[in-house]
Order: sequence, then C-alpha cells, then structure tokens
Amino acid sequence: MQRVRIVGTGSYVPQEVITNADLERLVDTSDEWIRSRTGVVERRRAAKDQATSDLALDAARAALAMAGRAVNDLDMIVVATITPDTYCPSAACWLQSKLGMTHGVAFDVNAACAGFIFGLSVCEQFIKTGSARTILFVASEVMTRTVNWSDRESCILWGDGAGAVILTADGEEDGSPLKHGILATNIYTDGTHGEKLQLPGGGSRTTPISHESVSADLHTLRMEGPDSFKIAVRTWSTACLETLEATGLSVADLRWHIPHQANLRMIEAVAKRMKLQMSKVYLTIHKYGNISSATVPITLDEVVRTGQVAPGDLLMLSAFGGGLAWGASLVRW
Repeated sequence: MQRVRIVGTGSYVPQEVITNADLERLVDTSDEWIRSRTGVVERRRAAKDQATSDLALDAARAALAMAGRAVNDLDMIVVATITPDTYCPSAACWLQSKLGMTHGVAFDVNAACAGFIFGLSVCEQFIKTGSARTILFVASEVMTRTVNWSDRESCILWGDGAGAVILTADGEEDGSPLKHGILATNIYTDGTHGEKLQLPGGGSRTTPISHESVSADLHTLRMEGPDSFKIAVRTWSTACLETLEATGLSVADLRWHIPHQANLRMIEAVAKRMKLQMSKVYLTIHKYGNISSATVPITLDEVVRTGQVAPGDLLMLSAFGGGLAWGASLVRW
C-alpha cells in the first residue's frame, strides 16, 4: 500500500486577542494563577461573522500554496471539528463550497481534541487503498462559543483557530520511493469515560434547545479535571510509546514532540512519563490556548514555517480529548 506524505501545512488564528488580564475582569482569577496552572497567556477569538469553515478556508489556502497544489488537484476534503458551522451540512461541505470545489467528496470527523490524529488516520486509509491521491485535511474550531465565561476553571483555556495539511500518496512528484512520510498512526477510545469531558447540549438528547436546557448550562463544555488529567497522562504517553515501538524507534530519535496543547502541566507530565526532555516538546499553548483539534496542525505549521524541522527529522504528533479519545502519529519529515 501507499505511504502517505504531508506536502504542505497552513494555519490561521483570528485577530482578536484575549489576554489573562481580560479574563481577570470576567472571573475571579489572575494572570499568575492561569499561567502557573495551564501555561496560557493569551488566546484568540473569532469575529462574530467568522464560522469554523471561514477559519478553515484561510488555513486551507495557506497549505495549498505551500504544497503547490490547486483545488482541482484535490480528491477529498476532511475537516476535524466539534464546532461545525451547522450540524447539517458539514463544515467540510461549507469549506468545499467556499473553495469553489464541485468535485470529490467532503465530510467531517469528530474526535474532540484528538480530532487531528483521528482525521489523519482516516485520510491515510483513503490514500493507502488508492481511493484518493490528494486530500486537504483541516482541523478548525471556534471553541470560545462553547465556553461558560463564568466558569473560572474552564473559560481560561479555550481559543479559536484552524490548521491544515495537504496529504498525498508516495512518490507523487517524481515517482521515486518515499523516504519520508507518516510511519505509523495509532488511535484509541474509551467511551465509558465520556462524561468526563463533554458538551452535553445540542444533540438528540437535548433537542430542541429549551429554556430548561439553557438554564441548566447544557450547551457549554464540562470537564472533570482531576480524573481526566490522570487518565490523559497515562493513556496519552502510552500511545506515543506504542507508536514508537511499532516502528522500532525510540524517544531519543525524536526531533520534536508536537502534542495537543491542552494544558502545560499535562504536557509536562506526559513528557516526564515518556522520559522525553521538554526541550524537544514544541509549545504554542502560551499564545493560543487550547483550540481542541486544531492545536496540533497549528503548531506543526509553526514548526515548519519557522524552519525548525529539516528533511529526515522525526516528529511525534499526539493528542488526547473527549470521548475519551487519544492517539499518536509518527512522521519522518
């Protein structure tokens, strides 16, 4: 089967910046408290007229430009998100329309904060089996519209943005055997812990939306922090180590670990359990906060565009999120 290669990356974050000082005026918190517990200094918020597909559009155009591809080269669009423009049509269909693409197929993937890793695995299968050759994959979220701004534990975390990659089959440019690409991807879920991180309102259980569901605050994110933290550190680090083991590689071989930017303490705990130096962990959480599925591709795009990755470098992409869902992907650049 074909191996899959990332040939372009792109990202977009909205212009509006929400600082910790701004949040001090909303809830009982402080810049020092937020920094020490989460690592977040500021985050971005989408404009009122920006939806998930709008953020995705800018990231997609940047990735296409880097890859030297046009919309007509695409066979498929996949969008990872838990904040689609509408529940129907999908965010991917709205993006397809905005790109002027009338061929191929477009659909969404939902795995919460692990959405990029899950979507990457989905895209891999289409390319490996020959069902698609070039795919635009975007993770895009408008998380600030899921936030309870009176919840001091949660509202400090979230931001908005989008990251994109262009994925192609082995040897597309010159027909030569691929020496670089996605070496292994592992994904996992455990639905028995779904209540620990959820957005309960809006689905069939609480539709139509009512005064009662709004009053009960069912339409904003809920987290059981301590329990989720413990489970995340154990399962997240294990996924990374199992993915390395599957390829016969080790932590020492990594140039960068690009984790989901969930919480600095959690990222540090995962690195410690992997016996990985934090100097090899790339962080953007201080600038953008937690953008759910979009944090990994946004961070990857920064690594690429700032010249901090070279051909042959080994990258670990990983994430943990609601579902519970988690996974890791190993990429030889």
